Amino acid sequence: MDATPHFKRTIQAYLAQRAMEDELFAVTYKKPNKNINDCCTYILNEVQKSGCNGLTDGEVYSMAVHYYDEDNIEIGKPINARVTVNHTVELTTEEKDEARKQAIQRVQNETYTRMAQRKLNTKKESNNGQMTLIF
Repeated sequence: MDATPHFKRTIQAYLAQRAMEDELFAVTYKKPNKNINDCCTYILNEVQKSGCNGLTDGEVYSMAVHYYDEDNIEIGKPINARVTVNHTVELTTEEKDEARKQAIQRVQNETYTRMAQRKLNTKKESNNGQMTLIF
């Protein structure tokens, strides 16, 4: 099983930030035989070997850096694991505005669909202008 997209993004964001700040790691991070999927598989296998249920950010990030530093590292086989990332996503003002616009548009579309459906149902129930006797 692959790591969750959120886990991958979190690890990748850390590594990219570190590569921007550390010129030596930037070279290591660009190795063509390394990728985020194998990095996450390595981390999950190392966590499983440790027997721990939780690790600090620093411990996980150091495993990621170690994966990129070592050329002949055993990543292990993909494992079935559930990963919980306790980071919250911080949206920029632009992202918040865009999310708000999309939510408003979605509500407008749903409202329009409901109104059109009601109008269609009313036309079907009209009995073609004939009066009915209801007691």
